[in-house]
Amino acid sequence: MTWSTRDGVQLYYEEAGDGSPPLLLIHGGGCDHTAFGPQVAHFRAKHRVVAVELRGHGKSDAPIQEYTIPGFAADLAWLCERLGLQQPVLIGHSLGGRIAIELAAQAPQLPAAVVIVESTILPLSSGTDIPPLAAMLREPGYQEAAREFFERTLFLPTDDPVCKAHLVQQMVGMPQHVLASAFANTFAWDGETAAAACTVPLLLISGATVTNDLTRLRQLCPQIVHGQTVGAGHFNQLEVPDQVNAMIERFLAVSLLHRAAEASPACSDCASDTG
Repeated sequence: MTWSTRDGVQLYYEEAGDGSPPLLLIHGGGCDHTAFGPQVAHFRAKHRVVAVELRGHGKSDAPIQEYTIPGFAADLAWLCERLGLQQPVLIGHSLGGRIAIELAAQAPQLPAAVVIVESTILPLSSGTDIPPLAAMLREPGYQEAAREFFERTLFLPTDDPVCKAHLVQQMVGMPQHVLASAFANTFAWDGETAAAACTVPLLLISGATVTNDLTRLRQLCPQIVHGQTVGAGHFNQLEVPDQVNAMIERFLAVSLLHRAAEASPACSDCASDTG
């Protein structure tokens, strides 16, 4: 078990494997590092893989405070420096994908690339049920409201029922002050500004339902690549890991090779200019 302490707050993470580029795995709201278990098992053979637990989640400390996407991103920027993660690929699921985009916007030189799995950056719908739910999450019956919302919106009828039950219980069991704050601040987050500031290679992996305005997202991030898994809901990285892993693997091979090729002529020009 490994923690790093930032300003008195212990942040938990697990590390495996070796190799470049390193991968920083960022779970979704209410989950923990095990939400990327199949990805750790797959990518550790060729990469250094760090799976974090966000402030307020899992084994990390949960102080009484506001939980915002910029705040989570700042924690991870600090952790990358602390662990010596040079040009990591940020891989985030759900809330973790929003954090990855925000981190790429805050620190453009930090990531080599970003992968967002089932993350809504620019929503297609207005989400009219979000404000009432955000208010209910601050009330005594918050767990029932959260359970109904998660079961209704995050899963397909064909998703594994044991996995579903575990994930829902994990999400509704998180500290109320963390759940309520993170939920409200997530939907108040300015995804458009963050997306416009993301300049690194970007892969979006959607589940059965595409929730992003892809037309607008492509206008803001012309480098984006979009893939969609078959036969899985919001937790497609757990339900169909082979599909998700194959997309990430191919994206890294193509996008990072292309990026290296673009950099090479510039280096050659610099060398020739200096004689």
